[in-house]
Amino acid sequence: MTNMNRSLWQDEAGVLGVIRESPIPSQIADKQIVVKVHVWAVNPADAVVQDIPLPFIKYPLTLGEDVAGTVESVGSAATAKFQPGDRVLGLALGAAVAKPEQGAFQDYVVLDYSMACKIPDSMSFTNASVFPLCIATAAYGLFSKDYLDLPFPTTTTAPNSTGKSILIWGGSSGVGSNAIQLCKATGFEVLTTCSAHNAEYVRGLGADKVFYYTDADVIDQVVVELDKSECIGIFQAAGEPGPSCQVAHKSRQTLRVAASNPVPEGTVPEGVEANMIFASGGAVIYYEINKATFAGYLPEALAQGTYQVAPAPEIVSTKGLEGIQEALDLLKKGVSAKKLVVVAN
Repeated sequence: MTNMNRSLWQDEAGVLGVIRESPIPSQIADKQIVVKVHVWAVNPADAVVQDIPLPFIKYPLTLGEDVAGTVESVGSAATAKFQPGDRVLGLALGAAVAKPEQGAFQDYVVLDYSMACKIPDSMSFTNASVFPLCIATAAYGLFSKDYLDLPFPTTTTAPNSTGKSILIWGGSSGVGSNAIQLCKATGFEVLTTCSAHNAEYVRGLGADKVFYYTDADVIDQVVVELDKSECIGIFQAAGEPGPSCQVAHKSRQTLRVAASNPVPEGTVPEGVEANMIFASGGAVIYYEINKATFAGYLPEALAQGTYQVAPAPEIVSTKGLEGIQEALDLLKKGVSAKKLVVVAN
């Protein structure tokens, strides 16, 4: 193993990242692991932090959240779960906790061991890299007591066994793709929106009723359908939350809206509760829902082959860190129902 690590630094917003070398992390906390990254995935959040100076982000930093690779070293407490050589996926929280060594875009990354899980031998690192941030975001909105407060998913829950429904707005997005699967594993009927192009894709993930967000009367269509039975809430997985808030306002039921994007003032009708998922509090915010992700349901479902790789990865580059900016530039142009990934060289 080389003694040096390479990291893609974002010195400030509005500039390109710069690759720099430093020693591989050797002094890690008891509940941390060091992972040699084989594949990175890029997220819209990375593009935003690169381009826009956000008040809660401390520059300079190492961007990135999604990694898949092999464990290099293990803190004393983490040995209960991991050993060197384990194949894992993990959620890197460097930007959230202002610790550059915990940002994903580097050859060796420090992870909180509770934000990682082993992957089956049959699963490629490329496929594994698509999950971390998207499933964590979806799970936080669905299962946290601060948001929709659903029961946790299991690998034995029968589809639609609750007799209740949920609306997922933006089902073909990365977060939406995970939200659909998590809700099916929780026993709910899933209503979702997407483009006509992605309708079969979301049905393949388990969506029961699909609506085209481009239809002029889509809000009324959705309200009619969800009011046929008890709906437990609305999860806005992508896009601005105005349409979801209008659905909640028009429904005869009282529906909470959990949104993965900001909820601007003036977009929430009177009587509707809508809140953005606050996902910048570090690992601690994910502990509450860890049984639905890295410490429970996800590794079980992956081992059983019942959780789909979605969105499908698209390899942008095999140049390692030198290919990250290419992936970010492509992401900024817009992608649909796929996850852009970069393979280490």
